[in-house]
Amino acid sequence: MIARNTICLWYDGTALEAAQFYARTFPDSAVGAVHRAPADYPSGKQGDVLTVEFTVIGIPCLGLNGGPAFQHNEAFSFQVATDDQAETDRLWNAVVGNGGQESACGWCKDKWGLSWQITPRALIAAITDPDPAAARRAFEAMMEMGKIDIAAIEAARRG
Repeated sequence: MIARNTICLWYDGTALEAAQFYARTFPDSAVGAVHRAPADYPSGKQGDVLTVEFTVIGIPCLGLNGGPAFQHNEAFSFQVATDDQAETDRLWNAVVGNGGQESACGWCKDKWGLSWQITPRALIAAITDPDPAAARRAFEAMMEMGKIDIAAIEAARRG
């Protein structure tokens, strides 16, 4: 059954590779149906993978091999809440270590240019602390980080 609301992500011939990576990397993720083009199209030939149905952490997605015309950018990202430093490290390292790149404040990009926010729940708790001084210290610590260091965030929160 087709989901009522599905995120469509554009790829340049690598939708299946991306979907397989996400399924291996993120919990509650899987590759579903792979659909091949019934005829030639501007960026492919009959029989090429045209679309891939997959889920990323329970979110239904469709990978479209639409060609190079449109690229991913930071205006869209997946925000992944993590429970501890080990999970934060594992996911960050998987995305960056598979041809991706680091960014700031818990953001990174995968090798297809899709942005990910690997966000420890401890970070959200710290920057929304009811004590404005604690929240500010945690926020300022985060602003200096690439991958989030939970121990450093908690230390900044405590002052």
